[in-house]
Amino acid sequence: MFLNKMRQSLFIYLFFLVAACSQPGKQVSSAQPADSDIIRYAKGFTVERYDTYIAVEVVDPWDTTQLLQRYLLVDRNQPLPSGLPKGTVVQIPLRNIAVYTSVHASIIAQLEEADKIIGVCEPQYIASDAVREGLVNGRIADLGMATAPNVEKMIDIGVECIIASPFQNSNYGQAEKLGIPIIEAADYMESLPLGRAEWGRFYGLLFQKETLADSIFGETEEQYLALKSLTEKITKRPAVLSEKRYGSFWYVPGNDSYVAHFFEDAGADYIFKDIPGTGSAPLSFETVLDRAIHADVWVMKYNQTDEMTYNSLRTEYTPYENFDAWKNRNIYTCNTGKVSYYEEFPVHPDYLLKDLIGIFHPHLLPDYSPRYYRKMGL
Repeated sequence: MFLNKMRQSLFIYLFFLVAACSQPGKQVSSAQPADSDIIRYAKGFTVERYDTYIAVEVVDPWDTTQLLQRYLLVDRNQPLPSGLPKGTVVQIPLRNIAVYTSVHASIIAQLEEADKIIGVCEPQYIASDAVREGLVNGRIADLGMATAPNVEKMIDIGVECIIASPFQNSNYGQAEKLGIPIIEAADYMESLPLGRAEWGRFYGLLFQKETLADSIFGETEEQYLALKSLTEKITKRPAVLSEKRYGSFWYVPGNDSYVAHFFEDAGADYIFKDIPGTGSAPLSFETVLDRAIHADVWVMKYNQTDEMTYNSLRTEYTPYENFDAWKNRNIYTCNTGKVSYYEEFPVHPDYLLKDLIGIFHPHLLPDYSPRYYRKMGL
């Protein structure tokens, strides 16, 4: 009996020893995020707080059973914790960062941290006034193309962290050999507009601006849901066609894409809602014409110096004029080279939703002046 009691005591001791060692620095034993870190819409990342660090896990959007990255956010003003689990250590708040996209440059500017950016890729597409000013006065360096950035210049200016968008079956080339953290900003792969916007809360953690980031998202969520409620009882939904032919194909967003969700929330009937997935499917022009010839509304984006007109669109590809939306002069366009579409809507999807409701159901928003879209001229 004495030996049995000893074995029982030893088993209990080892059980608690293993449990304690398996959760280094953990504040709570339930392995759940704090209430302030519960993610409501985004599917691509989770947040969990420990005594000495914050763990952010980014899901691989192309294989959701796998992690893309685990980031361990540690306060740069404190000693580096011992016994950290496997992951990429990121010292926060970030400083001396390189940003690959205009979208993320604008998000950082909204977090009032544009002064931490010291290098950007493809500056011709940057819309943030604070970042453009830094480019003009030489405080921010031009790092070239995002697909092949100037790594030597990154070293020269002292880049400590990179924020970039990941793509399937691709890597970051020479930048990966710098030994500095690369924040893989996979927000664009979210299917819900509010899910994409919620990534702003992750970026807020990187700069220790949680309160500001949560405030921006909270206001956006409130506005978006209020607008969405306007169309919930709409019974007559206009059929909508989006974008135009690119090369040999017309890329049609799938039914779980953020584009399809925008159309649904704005009270439209998306013609290609039967196409599965969060990405876009390449269809022939003939297939699109056959299914969308009677669409009520056609919305499209482009980037060029001159405003698109019916005449210029006909010159580009004459068969476009077979669509009813063309014949009824019901095409709406957004010139992304002249408005801050890509820089704003990822964080403020309510702005875009309001535009679309104004197009599909103008009676719901009387006297509204569109922010991005305009009715195409002759």
